[in-house]
Amino acid sequence: MSITKEEKNQIIEQFHRHEGDTGSPEVQIAILSRRIEQLTSHLRIHKHDVSSRRGLLKLVGQRRRHLAYLKRMNPESYLEITERLSIRRK
Repeated sequence: MSITKEEKNQIIEQFHRHEGDTGSPEVQIAILSRRIEQLTSHLRIHKHDVSSRRGLLKLVGQRRRHLAYLKRMNPESYLEITERLSIRRK
């Protein structure tokens, strides 16, 4: 249920700030968003999978904290990433 190494590398290529960047908030938000999409589709099929639902809520909280940090530190980048990933803003 996790993302493959190739898929993760592809996400990093799309959202990195510079070569070798894997830890910037943009990359982390994009990876979390992909994992959230996968878990959401899993839970549509397996409605009673409570442990996966808990994991999904943890990922959503992590992504929300990363987005709040990015909004505080770099508002332009925040607007760009929410637009690219189709994430609703508050």
